[in-house]
Amino acid sequence: MQNLPKKVRSKKLSTRVDLTAMVSVSFLLIIFFMVTIELAKPKVLEYGMYSDCDDCGSVGCIKGNRLYTILLDDYDKIITYSGLLSYPLENPKKIKFGKNGIRKEIFLKKREVNEYMTSVGKPKSGVIIIIKPSKKSNYGNLVDILDEMKIANIASYSIQNEFTPEETKLLASK
Repeated sequence: MQNLPKKVRSKKLSTRVDLTAMVSVSFLLIIFFMVTIELAKPKVLEYGMYSDCDDCGSVGCIKGNRLYTILLDDYDKIITYSGLLSYPLENPKKIKFGKNGIRKEIFLKKREVNEYMTSVGKPKSGVIIIIKPSKKSNYGNLVDILDEMKIANIASYSIQNEFTPEETKLLASK
């Protein structure tokens, strides 16, 4: 018999695929999406609320004497009042911007509330300032008030754009 050349068989390569890189990328994507979802959640400031309030000078469970509202209107007009407008602790007053105006009032209110809260045994509960810019007020006034919050080191303040009917009348009258 004749020697026939042997068929050369091709070497079979391994069909195993290394998935190490794919697993690493998958975990990185999972972590990325978990972090972005957590950062996208809205953050809400919880006011320090009491469980033992039953007087009419409170909102929810925030003592009314802790509240200080600043209404911003056109022509750099500021009107402030303490407590609730329906139960005011003092008459609303018109104040100007500046060191001897709103800054002085904020420091006075902060000191007054801190002294009161220390006397009732809650020294860490400070003043809560509500800033309400009207549609007529300008952006610069809001920035100025926020600067005053930083200067006075006010920890709890809120910006709201909803006016009560009493506040609307107050802005119109002054």
